Amino acid sequence: MTKPVKVRFAPSPTGLLHVGNVRTALVNWLFCRKYDGIFLLRLDDTDAARSTEDFAEAIERDLAWLGLNWDEKARQSDRFDRYNEAVETLKADGRLYPCYETGQELDLKRKVQLGQGKPPVYDRAGLNLSDGDITALEATGRKAHWRFKLELPARVEWDDLVKGPLSFDMAALSDPILIREDGSFLYSLPSVVDDIDFGITHIMRGEDHATNSAVQAQLFEALGGDVPFFAHFSLLTGAGGEGLSKRLGTASIQSYREEMGLEAMSINSLLSRLGSSQSIEPMLSLEPLIEGFDFSKYSRSTAKFDPKDLEILNAKILHNTDYAAVSDRLDNVDEALWNICRNNINKLSDINELNLIVKGPLQPVITDQEFANKAADLLPAAPWDDGTWKAWTTAVKEATGAKGKALFMPLRQAVTGMDHGPEMGALLPLIDPDIVKARLQGNAA
Repeated sequence: MTKPVKVRFAPSPTGLLHVGNVRTALVNWLFCRKYDGIFLLRLDDTDAARSTEDFAEAIERDLAWLGLNWDEKARQSDRFDRYNEAVETLKADGRLYPCYETGQELDLKRKVQLGQGKPPVYDRAGLNLSDGDITALEATGRKAHWRFKLELPARVEWDDLVKGPLSFDMAALSDPILIREDGSFLYSLPSVVDDIDFGITHIMRGEDHATNSAVQAQLFEALGGDVPFFAHFSLLTGAGGEGLSKRLGTASIQSYREEMGLEAMSINSLLSRLGSSQSIEPMLSLEPLIEGFDFSKYSRSTAKFDPKDLEILNAKILHNTDYAAVSDRLDNVDEALWNICRNNINKLSDINELNLIVKGPLQPVITDQEFANKAADLLPAAPWDDGTWKAWTTAVKEATGAKGKALFMPLRQAVTGMDHGPEMGALLPLIDPDIVKARLQGNAA
């Protein structure tokens, strides 16, 4: 690579980040960090009607939570003068021309072409308009939309970092509209101008943008820029190969964090490896994902996303997380309890329920009060240690004849209010003996 890697993640602040957005951000960020590059966060906020500052702040908040820091930041809304300069350059070079067809007229043209067995490619009628034609059209109230004139005949080719050699016959494509009738820009022109001005070396996005990349390659050249390297990775589907529904595909990262209580690294662990031959493992940090990032491992097959995988990864991550890494997010939970209970939680908030076992108040579950009273009388003297549970259950067994599940389950239910949970030998010494005795007597404590 002849110059430093520079990539961009360019969300529109018209909504919250979702799985698809973050997968794109992750691919760009991991590649960038592996090659000590520069990561640009560009807010594509040219849609003034839909873009909001709240969404912009939410995007930054989500990226920060995921650990995807940025080196530079830009907003397209600050750069309209620059886009207008590019427009004048394209017009002067004959690469941008006005068209006046309505949407209905364009639809009719496409239907006629399809009926004749021809591809529905724009016929470039706008190029044939005289000054008089334009004056007459505008006198009727029509306003121009502006198309970029593709160079023909031509093929645009590149060696895609994921898909390998790609080639596009530009004659099969319509001249793209860059400016709408109301004067607003479509995506391509501001994006290419920004990529040139900010020195973007690599553009990495979903495979549905491959044709756009072919068109934009000519736009880069028309504006005097270097065409970046391209990588187009496979799109996401549901677990069964179905298209991602709104429920699965656009569930916001904010909802995964705030409503589901997932860890950031469960999302990073899944989305960074999804669609590649690399195994999906519960990573505790981004560093191994950076080190292991490799486009050659990415598959051309569709990647399948299942939210259940996030929950599984989340639990595994917490099971391997040290107390120091979460202590500032815990409320009155000490290290001993964390070490004993972390293997029994699926999300961090689960520890609060287990903390009630130690600190109370908790409503015991008593199935046989006479048995519980006898067990209370046989409680060993304090202080308790790791051997207390075994000594106690042995004494209860000898006194009552209960054994196996009939012995252990009633005691667990009375002490913890649950029929499952952490290993009792380690948990019991953390609970005050008076609390245990009160619960065995059927009292909330």
